[in-house]
Amino acid sequence: MNSSTLIKNATIVNEGKTFISDLLIVNEQIKKIESSIEATDGCTIIDAEGLILIPGMIDDQVHFREPGVTYKADINSESRAAVAGGITSFMEMPNTKPNTVTQELLEEKYQLAAEKSLANYSFYMGASNDKLDEVLKTNPENVCGVNVFMGSSTGNMLVDNSETLEKLFSNYKGLIASHCEDESTVRANEKSAKEKYGEDLPMRMHPEIRSAEACYLSSSKAVELAKKTGARLHILHLSTKVEMGLFTNEIPLKDKKITAEACIHHMWFDDSFYDTKGSLIKWNPAVKSIADRDAIREAVNSNVIDVIATDHAPHTLEEKQNSYFNAPSGGPLVQHALPALFDLWKEGVFSLEKIVEKTSHSVADLFSIKERGYIREGYKADIVLIDPNCDYTVDKNNILYKCKWSPFEGHTFKSTVKYTFVNGQLTYNNGILNYQHRGQRLRFVV
Repeated sequence: MNSSTLIKNATIVNEGKTFISDLLIVNEQIKKIESSIEATDGCTIIDAEGLILIPGMIDDQVHFREPGVTYKADINSESRAAVAGGITSFMEMPNTKPNTVTQELLEEKYQLAAEKSLANYSFYMGASNDKLDEVLKTNPENVCGVNVFMGSSTGNMLVDNSETLEKLFSNYKGLIASHCEDESTVRANEKSAKEKYGEDLPMRMHPEIRSAEACYLSSSKAVELAKKTGARLHILHLSTKVEMGLFTNEIPLKDKKITAEACIHHMWFDDSFYDTKGSLIKWNPAVKSIADRDAIREAVNSNVIDVIATDHAPHTLEEKQNSYFNAPSGGPLVQHALPALFDLWKEGVFSLEKIVEKTSHSVADLFSIKERGYIREGYKADIVLIDPNCDYTVDKNNILYKCKWSPFEGHTFKSTVKYTFVNGQLTYNNGILNYQHRGQRLRFVV
């Protein structure tokens, strides 16, 4: 039985253009985009006058904590928060417990998502020093990529063996996504800081310990290795001005072999926030200076950086309210990423067209995702409608993360997500989630 929704009078932002139009959804797909579409019998109508319609955000880096640490988060709770924030697809990292370093463990996560996720999903295969053969079995047609931690991580996820890295970069034909921080530099900085402060280290020292030098040493090594081997490299969550010189905007995204990601927190916060936010903005890599923040924003605008993500990584508030060495790094972001970007639009930092490009179009292109990331007839109807003139203050009562806190608590966003469609289904409607529908596994064109 066909289901259809007609969205009338929406301000559509898509492929560098902004225009007012109607849009018809039939079953899972965008059926028609025209200036005026007549409703048929049984069609649900949404009057979207004054609302901005964009393709759903595709978040290429989240940590939903399942399996193993579901007291912090799980696939169902965090996908609900994601959909409420206008994120219709996510790619989840392998540093769960156990680490996703075998094909069997990887497939178990896909089975969990099929049962639990309100958003579309993909999961990275994890690389380790001792399971390269398992990594090379990964199929790029149905897995978003292989994740390599060239820096601190959970369990056995740190890959610091040069021979293993070279074999991975030489032999895996899909996308390799890398977290880049030089472990030896970080450890040396920690030792020096402990000698000066003891265990009572101020949180503002975090960007000194996980320094720009540590980031650049690791990311430059990854870029050098990718150039040497011809690997398809994607560097995650850039946090420093100096790293921008490793990437280029002189060739189109479709021709790039080495790409880069920026995250919301590195474009919003800077090191002046440590005194008020403390461990709530403790991420790896660290939030650094205003100069670093501004360089990342400029790199997004100039296409040196290719995509925007969240690195959503929740911990309990009890865990975060510890001393420097005992407070884990990471924080929840999926529910508030698009509202934050819309605030930056209103401040003149980004255009709406650039936000859509970096959160949807370019992610779909970079990962070669099949039939998603654009407002196009025949594409999956992953659609978000946002009211740009509806204030929304973040507080405990409207936070959907399982951890029940946000670094944005108390902040009033100037725009609000009103509707989120996932595969043509209205999954979020003015604060109400539809729990009956499940997302789909992302597929990739190789």
